[in-house]
Amino acid sequence: MSVRPDDHARIVARLRASGSVFAEDEAELLITEARTPEELEAMVERRVSGLPLEVIVGWAEFAGLRIVVESGVFVPRRRTEVVVREAVALAEPGSVVLDLCCGTGAVGAAIHAAVGGVELYASDIEPAAVRCARRNIEPLGGQVFEGDLFEPLPASLRGRVDLLVVNAPYVPTDAIALMPPEAREHEPHVTLDGGADGVDVQRRVAAGAAEWLAQGGHLLIETSREQASRTAQAFRDGGLTAEVRRAEDVDGTVVIGTAA
Repeated sequence: MSVRPDDHARIVARLRASGSVFAEDEAELLITEARTPEELEAMVERRVSGLPLEVIVGWAEFAGLRIVVESGVFVPRRRTEVVVREAVALAEPGSVVLDLCCGTGAVGAAIHAAVGGVELYASDIEPAAVRCARRNIEPLGGQVFEGDLFEPLPASLRGRVDLLVVNAPYVPTDAIALMPPEAREHEPHVTLDGGADGVDVQRRVAAGAAEWLAQGGHLLIETSREQASRTAQAFRDGGLTAEVRRAEDVDGTVVIGTAA
């Protein structure tokens, strides 16, 4: 829909006053997505209240795709595209890909889009995330499981996974209070809280990964620049190699390990 210039300016001003750094871009997106003036007003109100923009419009742009996003689900960040890039460089048609701590399933969906013929699986502990991931993954022929890390996976996957891609929570518990309100108030803490040093869940993944990886298979975990050395040590403790890669354009960090 279209709006008058003065109405557009008022929307931008309201978004900026609520703390939006990209008020102009957000206003354009809300105006584009709204079907009626009433719907636009409701969407602006929800954004001003702090609800993530992606939840309001129902999708997030990630690695060139529109990923379905629902309320109560971790919103995919652009920095996570570093995991996709590195995974795509390692993948082949027919590779078995497991997106663990999958959230919306964005990482797995993006790998599937870039590499034809991958066998795609995903898993998350949050029921809301599993419902959302199924909307993104199942149309691609993938399967999504609900449970804690490897626990819900079928035994038939043991020793078959070529690419285990993980965006586990890595925010230190004490740092969650410093996050933007749209994250700490609208995304489940289980998707953010990585324990005292932020690496607790990553350690659990790395400790169990070798059992599920195929020979020569790879584990890729997103982490932060500051925590990369701890993440890499977790890989080594789990019997994997560990290499840290950075993508400055998205401010993303990934640790890549290989099974013997």
